[in-house]
Amino acid sequence: MAKAKTQFVCNLCGHSTSKWSGQCSACKEWNCIDEIKIAATTGTAKVNRYANYSGDSSIQKLGKISTKQQQRTSSHIKELDRVLGGGIVPGSVILLGGDPGIGKSTLMLQVSAQIAEVITPLYVTGEESLSQIAMRASRLGLRADDLDCMAETSVEAIIATTLQKKPDLVVIDSIQTLFSEQLTAIPGSVSQVKEAAAQLVRMAKQSKITVILVGHVTKDGAIAGPRMLEHMVDTVLYFESDGNSRYRVLRALKNRFGAVNEIGVFAMTETGVKEVENPSAIFLSERQADKAGSVVMCTREGTRPLLVEIQALVDQSPLGNPRRLSVGLEHNRLAMLLAVLHRMCHLAIHDHDVFLNAVGGMKITETAADLAIIIAIISSFKNRYLPAGTIVFGEVGLTGEVRPVHNGEDRLKEAANHGFKTAIIPKGNAGKWVKDLNIKIITVDQVSEVVDLV
Repeated sequence: MAKAKTQFVCNLCGHSTSKWSGQCSACKEWNCIDEIKIAATTGTAKVNRYANYSGDSSIQKLGKISTKQQQRTSSHIKELDRVLGGGIVPGSVILLGGDPGIGKSTLMLQVSAQIAEVITPLYVTGEESLSQIAMRASRLGLRADDLDCMAETSVEAIIATTLQKKPDLVVIDSIQTLFSEQLTAIPGSVSQVKEAAAQLVRMAKQSKITVILVGHVTKDGAIAGPRMLEHMVDTVLYFESDGNSRYRVLRALKNRFGAVNEIGVFAMTETGVKEVENPSAIFLSERQADKAGSVVMCTREGTRPLLVEIQALVDQSPLGNPRRLSVGLEHNRLAMLLAVLHRMCHLAIHDHDVFLNAVGGMKITETAADLAIIIAIISSFKNRYLPAGTIVFGEVGLTGEVRPVHNGEDRLKEAANHGFKTAIIPKGNAGKWVKDLNIKIITVDQVSEVVDLV
């Protein structure tokens, strides 16, 4: 009789070796090697359970393959449909991650209860009992009396039940609680997560059943388990929050059926997760226009333009080494823009502390925020403020030129819809179409020109 084999697997990158060591030779991390036992195979014939992994494996001519777009199913939550690219694609595998308590299970239970009016869902829980699920549904006021639920952690039992009942959607909460009977490792280990996900993806592709996997995250914010998990699925969604706000941001980091970096904004309430259809109004709800250092810019997340307030505080530093702090914006970008201000505008702020903040917990990475950052710094330094109803966006180069940004028309339309009357934008974004907007356009070509505008 064959003996079970022992392997040592890194729980961060999945690299396996035959001997234990304190440091992983692949990712160079310490104290991350776990010992697992692999059950021995019996018999002479070996069956490849990964054969025909994603459907028909026969050779076909690409031109003869039907390109008819598959009908998407609405989740009845517009913000979620926006992030997914228009709805749920049959046979797709979606991975949803987020911090503990942020609302992943609540959102999935709401989706399962509301989508039951159109298709047949199956909610599988490995962390809670069915009575706890029923209590949550009752507290949220959901019509979930006919929702099929299952408390199971064996991936083979889940797949067998799914193929028997043939639901259209399966929600797994969570992937880290599942285990495969093919392995002897504990649930949540690298090998178990990889094996469970592989079997569920294979089932989804062959049977056209949509699978949503809820995943835990590590202390660094990444989804727990091997990084291969994100490569196996079709869509990766992250549920984010700044920790002190009731608002949540759902962001798509990978999407084979839609745009990446698309976001949906939600609010956590007593009756569950509610979608926010106008997030710009939320971010600007408590803004005071007549304050120095406050500037409103229009950023873009995926296909959605958002109005965000940028605040700057410039103060005389009592230290020999002035502080530079930015929240929600790139620190290196701030250092670069301060150098441009000193060189091109001759502003002596090298002995001042500079603090920068994107209000509302937004994280802005695009360069369209450069001009707003510079104007906010100048406003705080000179203790003057822009006129009320002014919007700003534009990219600033190292030589002081103000460059146009993409989708300028959509940004100006969003500002006009919220009552903004003046826009300070790059000269390259002032096309003929701006005449149709009820907004005054001030164009700048060099960063030195904005000093006189504040």
